[in-house]
Amino acid sequence: MASRKEALARRANRVRRHIKSVANGRPRLSVHRSSKNIYAQVIDDVAGKTLASASTLEKDLRGSLKTGADTAAAAVVGKLVAERASKAGVTEVVFDRGAFIFHGRIKALADAAREGGLTF
Repeated sequence: MASRKEALARRANRVRRHIKSVANGRPRLSVHRSSKNIYAQVIDDVAGKTLASASTLEKDLRGSLKTGADTAAAAVVGKLVAERASKAGVTEVVFDRGAFIFHGRIKALADAAREGGLTF
């Protein structure tokens, strides 16, 4: 039997393979969540560069958030990454949820990024 880590990696690769096939040159908004924090970055796979990123580990966010592991923190990170992406000239992305199910913190981040101006 495969370990949990291998199963998560396999699921993430399956999702990422599908996303890259439908991306049509759009950058992807990649999301990772841990038990204590959430991270988001807009990645241009053609150039291999990160265009914008945000996480709950940033100094200005750590002071204002109660914890980095709730939907409120995810919403703040979503708005921040959308704001930074728009400054970099990105408005359309594909959403890469990785191995995570689209609910809870992942959904809160996606909804906040949509409100912030990103379309996917």
